[in-house]
Amino acid sequence: MQFKISKEFIQEIEGLIAEKNEREILRRLEDIHFADIAELMNELDGEDAGYLFRIIESEISSEILLELDEEVREKILNNLSAKEIAEELDEMDTDDAVDIIAELSEEMKDEVISELEDFEHAKDIVELLRYDEDTAGGLMAKEYIQVNENWNVLTCIQEIRKQAENVSRVHSIYVVDDEDRLKGRLSLKDLITSSTTTQIKEIYIPKVDSVKVDTEDTEVARIMQKYDLEAIPVVDETGRLVGRITIDDIVDVIKDEADRDYQMAAGISQDVEADDSIWELTKARLPWLLLALIGSFIAVNVAQSFSDAMEKYATLFFFTPLVAAMAGNVGVQSSAIVVQGLANNSLSGSLWKRLGKEMLLALLNSTVLAVLLLLATHFLMGTTYEISSTIVLALVTVMILASLIGTFIPIMLDKYGIDPAIATGPFITTSNDIFGILIYFTIAKIILGF
Repeated sequence: MQFKISKEFIQEIEGLIAEKNEREILRRLEDIHFADIAELMNELDGEDAGYLFRIIESEISSEILLELDEEVREKILNNLSAKEIAEELDEMDTDDAVDIIAELSEEMKDEVISELEDFEHAKDIVELLRYDEDTAGGLMAKEYIQVNENWNVLTCIQEIRKQAENVSRVHSIYVVDDEDRLKGRLSLKDLITSSTTTQIKEIYIPKVDSVKVDTEDTEVARIMQKYDLEAIPVVDETGRLVGRITIDDIVDVIKDEADRDYQMAAGISQDVEADDSIWELTKARLPWLLLALIGSFIAVNVAQSFSDAMEKYATLFFFTPLVAAMAGNVGVQSSAIVVQGLANNSLSGSLWKRLGKEMLLALLNSTVLAVLLLLATHFLMGTTYEISSTIVLALVTVMILASLIGTFIPIMLDKYGIDPAIATGPFITTSNDIFGILIYFTIAKIILGF
């Protein structure tokens, strides 16, 4: 049964911390997963979380450190010396250690690295810090199993045993040449069923998916998702094997990308969190709110240009929000599907085929809604057939146009290297509001003749 942090359990641990009852605390936490302990620490105040962290052995506390909320982790790191932080990093894989070091000040980074006991570990961390965090080089770890194509099976097994001491989980065995260039991968089955004198070059699999150090993290995620990989090797410009990326790192990339797209779709232009300062939140939200204000002001002026219709057909104005809202909703629906397809690389067919499909879909949906609206306006509200026909015709036209805009814009943004996620937010909604109102009153003017 999965363990859950309850309010009573938190209060119990807080009481034990107040009593400084270290033995009982450790006994209560003995069989609890480190991720659950991290969740517990996220609920404690800074001092209690710091105390709990210090009494837990470094082999577990290093795992906990990676699972903590950024704010809690920052407080704990600020209360640790460079030597204490280095002790935690010595227990981590290089990619995780780099993530922690990246959160420190430049001065503290140098101090922590100088305190690392394992020179090779420190060397690998320094190397990884040179890469952009949004690339394969920034994601990869240096812990992997590498064998030479010129070894025989016996030598290979002996070397694997040595290397495995520093690798927490063996996903794949990579084969390289004398220059450390990636040649392929080795099947465990082939290794254990072959003669000890068999050369690795005779049994390794030459086909292996890999990425370069400068490959963007989102592209790495796409490749691993497409080919259902648990890990992928990373090579430099000359084809030398320099690291490997595992699925847990890619899950974080996918989550971060989804969070960014969700915020952008909601009209937030920067990566922010609820606990950020008011100034940071304002900078992220205000630009899109300003765009919405400008767009709404334009829509008001468009409606005002048809003010003479108010005298004869005041009923039309009651339906303005309905037409504008339907335009915005349809546009967001269409753009959301397209953006999702672009993100998953599953969008197939030509632009014209995609536009044609969306137009037919919008025509079908709008026709059904138009019939319902026609009946409602005429029989429930008592409007004339002329006005009802004007409203439903405008609704159909607006929904079709909105679907085309919602499809076309994200595809064009992606073509020119702009994140298409912005198309699902206020940009599409505002533009469709303007066009929706303009089309609505233009059709009304043509039919009713005001």
